[in-house]
Amino acid sequence: MNLAVEAVQVSGVVVARLRGELDHHTSEAVRECVDAALEEAGSPFLLWNLAELSFMDSSGLGVLLGRYRRISQQKGKMAVCGPTAPVRRLLELSGVLSIVPVYDDETTAIAALREA
Repeated sequence: MNLAVEAVQVSGVVVARLRGELDHHTSEAVRECVDAALEEAGSPFLLWNLAELSFMDSSGLGVLLGRYRRISQQKGKMAVCGPTAPVRRLLELSGVLSIVPVYDDETTAIAALREA
C-alpha cells in the first residue's frame, strides 16, 4: 500500500491526513479509517488534509464524495486543505471544489469549519 492515513480529532473536527497515493488499492482502507474516526468522534465536521497526497484517482474521489454525503446528511460540513497541484486539478475537473471549500492550511480550515 502506497498510502498512509491518519484520522484524528482536532477541536471537534475529524482531520484525515493522507500521504501517498489514494487509488483503487487504498480507497477502502481510507474509507474504513475515516468512517471509524467520524463514528468515534460523533463529529459532523470533516477536513481532508491533502498536502502530502501525490495522486488520486476516481476511487479516491468516490471516497471523498461518499463522506461528503454522510456529513451532509448529518447537517455537517466538509472541507479540503492544502491539495497538491495534480490533486487540486482533479478536484476542480470533477466539480468537487464547487461543493467543498478548499483552504491553504489545516488551522484555517478547522477554524472555518467550526464557525460554520
